[in-house]
Amino acid sequence: MSLKNILPGRLGFGAAPLGNMFRAIPDDEARATVEAAWDQGIRYYDTAPVYGAGLSETRLGEALADKPRDEYVLSTKVGRVILDEVEEGEPDFGEKGGIFEHGNPNKILHEWTADATERSIEGSLKRLGTDRLDIVWVHDIAQDFHGDLWVQKFEEARTGAFRVLSRLRDEGVIRAWGLGVNKTEPIEMTLALDEPRPDGFLLAGRYTLLDHEHAFQRLLPMAQEQDVDMVVGGPYNSGVLVGGAHFEYQQAPPEVVEHVKKLNALVERHGISMKAAALQFSLAHPVTAAAVVGASRPSRVAEDAAALEERIPAAFWSDLRAAGLVSPAAPLPNDA
Repeated sequence: MSLKNILPGRLGFGAAPLGNMFRAIPDDEARATVEAAWDQGIRYYDTAPVYGAGLSETRLGEALADKPRDEYVLSTKVGRVILDEVEEGEPDFGEKGGIFEHGNPNKILHEWTADATERSIEGSLKRLGTDRLDIVWVHDIAQDFHGDLWVQKFEEARTGAFRVLSRLRDEGVIRAWGLGVNKTEPIEMTLALDEPRPDGFLLAGRYTLLDHEHAFQRLLPMAQEQDVDMVVGGPYNSGVLVGGAHFEYQQAPPEVVEHVKKLNALVERHGISMKAAALQFSLAHPVTAAAVVGASRPSRVAEDAAALEERIPAAFWSDLRAAGLVSPAAPLPNDA
């Protein structure tokens, strides 16, 4: 099923920060942030077991417990099973380092087999306190977590998670499935398969105002040809686009900081917000069904909702293209 027929709006709430990403968030602040998203009319919520070793799912489930289940769309991910035992030493998050060092201490099993997929879904349902999931993403079968072994993990998922999720979709247990990754290559490999067929994908950080060339040239034409939708994750590239220090969940390198400076100068010249420019750029491609934005404070949610509606003059997009700060042929909101 097309994601555009499932998702209730163009803006989704990303619950990774609720897993204490980068900092320990008080429970009341986490709940208030979800409440703010609901009050802003956001009805799509995305989480994952790995976000704080189950903490994000638990907090999101508690915050949504009094909301009518038929009024919102919920997605989570498979590939990690949260165990009852405590992790000894530092958990392994690949290139992401200590991203969830403030999360739960539970040990995490990284596995994409059929059995692990079933166990992952069962655990997610319990933590979320719900009887069903709308969308399930196969999480992080990419280079940033597995290095040269990523193709081996992809094959594990192809023969395990992909088949389980296809069956659950066909049985009507879930409405859709796809990949949730930070790299384009696993999605390209999936789209090249004869079967099974995903419904869409969650691509984080690779179709943004700051970083989109590769996805635009290679991945998105494949997706468009196969009528497969995309949810853009991380439209602010871990925060570096909107005043943060992180890019790809790590300290932003000098060349990225310099690029952001050029974008900021143009944004300031036109008197618009960077959030508006970033969100509206990511949503301008016809493949994009929605953008998911992470937030850990209620005020941030209000900013995101306002950015979606902010009026951006056509001259900004023209100047952006003229300055070479965007791929020459990438769709812009004023192209229509």
